[in-house]
Amino acid sequence: MTSTRKAEQGRTFDVQHSGTIDFGRPAIRWRIGGLSGRWDRREVVVGTVAAVATVVMAIVALGAGDLTVSPVGVVKALLGTGDPAAELAIREWQAPRVLAALAFGAALALSGAIFQLLTHNPLGSPDIIGFGVGSYTGALVVTLLFSGGYLATAGGALVGGIATAAVVYALAFQQGVGGFRLVICGVAISSMLAAVNYWLILRAELSEAMSAAQWGAGTLETITWQMTTPALCVIAVLMVGVGALSRRHPVFELGPEFGRTLGADSRLSRIGLPVLGVALTAAATAVAGPIAFISLSAPHIARRLVGGGRTPLTVTALLGSLLLIVSDIVAARAFSPRVLPVGVVTVCLGGIYLCYLLYREMRQEQ
Repeated sequence: MTSTRKAEQGRTFDVQHSGTIDFGRPAIRWRIGGLSGRWDRREVVVGTVAAVATVVMAIVALGAGDLTVSPVGVVKALLGTGDPAAELAIREWQAPRVLAALAFGAALALSGAIFQLLTHNPLGSPDIIGFGVGSYTGALVVTLLFSGGYLATAGGALVGGIATAAVVYALAFQQGVGGFRLVICGVAISSMLAAVNYWLILRAELSEAMSAAQWGAGTLETITWQMTTPALCVIAVLMVGVGALSRRHPVFELGPEFGRTLGADSRLSRIGLPVLGVALTAAATAVAGPIAFISLSAPHIARRLVGGGRTPLTVTALLGSLLLIVSDIVAARAFSPRVLPVGVVTVCLGGIYLCYLLYREMRQEQ
């Protein structure tokens, strides 16, 4: 066993490069003063790589606006030593869009992980079971019928998502909420709400309908600081709540019956986590519209990279940010000067990933 100890201002920092987590998986143990813990080594490695890749892609995205700036120029602009025009373009135009992509990607990924964790169903993500569509419906009602502003639209998205979740849970409830029933009910409600959304857009004025249709595809093109700042604050608070309620999420992955056997039947978590998951989806939908497949694919990718059959929430959030920022770069540059809605790119990437999963399942059955 090897260990590393560091002393800094009277504090002892101890990292032991041995130990196990979850059935013999390599672990890193740490101790800072009176606090100690252990991290799964593979999860730390995957999370670090994902974080570095996300930072690199964010720098590339900052320079991928109407005024193309090299990565070195982006760093100089952020430090205040670059070209004034580049500084203006990056700080005022690109920065809110990039920050929104990072925050919304993490929020959508966490939301997907929450519902896949609680339903024990790989398809249990908000964009499949209708919560994202419900948030979009609420936002459309406020925008097109009542001409509401941004805050009213955000509130409508939240109410629409929560109301949809309540209806889906009520229809799926039968001595508990089964994952399969939840997905089936969610798909049915999602289809009906999609028809309502089409009707709302068709009856609206032409300019409002075109704006709503573009927003309905999921777009980050119109993001401003006035829209990003409140959303970032809300998402930060929601993530803190998720972190507080998900401390026992490894036990939840074993199922509710096994959790109760271990004395970990936390009703607060089982009620609070779905509400936080819907709120995370609604916060992103209210600003950027429904962005599909991030919620579905990010938890799957995180589980495959980390292994062990677990859903690491931190890695999932980082991969969600990475997926959305890469998708936004593709949307902005693939057909330049035409800019695609980022939701179009995420749908294409998600479809490719689902085809890959189907191919793997067919190979395993053979």
